[in-house]
Amino acid sequence: MDRNDLIACHECDALLHKPRLAAKCNACCPRCGATLYRASSIHLERICALTLGALITFLIAQAFPIVEIDMSGVTSQTTLIGALVALWNEDMQLVAIAVFCSTILFPLTELVALLYVLLPIRAGVVPPGFHRVLRAIRFVRPWGMIEVLMLGILVTIVKMTSLARVVPEAALFAFGALTLMLAVVVMFDPHTIWDLADALPSRRAGGTLAPDAPRGACDNGPGSR
Repeated sequence: MDRNDLIACHECDALLHKPRLAAKCNACCPRCGATLYRASSIHLERICALTLGALITFLIAQAFPIVEIDMSGVTSQTTLIGALVALWNEDMQLVAIAVFCSTILFPLTELVALLYVLLPIRAGVVPPGFHRVLRAIRFVRPWGMIEVLMLGILVTIVKMTSLARVVPEAALFAFGALTLMLAVVVMFDPHTIWDLADALPSRRAGGTLAPDAPRGACDNGPGSR
């Protein structure tokens, strides 16, 4: 029996054969009725393109100034890295580290890791360290807070307009686009990449079916046993 064709129920620990499902169907445990997994309707080409675009936008957001502030003829502008350096120099190291991790390190790690697994899967190859990388994605995802940074920037701009002239720069628009892109990327469940990898010919060796198989159920009608 090929272990890649097996799945364990998270409710009763039953070890079951993992069948292929039609679109809009889900597999249920025959012992306890818990939902095991749902058929993936992901478009691999789209999520790859969106992730790559988010990575490029992320680099643009880091490389260019966010806003330009003109106060009494004195103009100043800075990037996000420059703001972190300023926090560090002001003896706010913990704040600088927290902002760096939540707005640079973790989002960048997720995007790079997603591309690392998505591009080889798209080519029909499972990359080295596949399982560890997917676990790393699930670990860092809750800690990425680009949208919180964007909200803070907008609040600061609104408050600063009464004191100085604020000119939005390229990084501000990049952060806005990045927020929208990441909102779509985080809707993608990395667990479905396991299903895509299991469906590859190189990982589907022939084997004996398990005695029990999950029940299939569809949104538009009953599924096959």
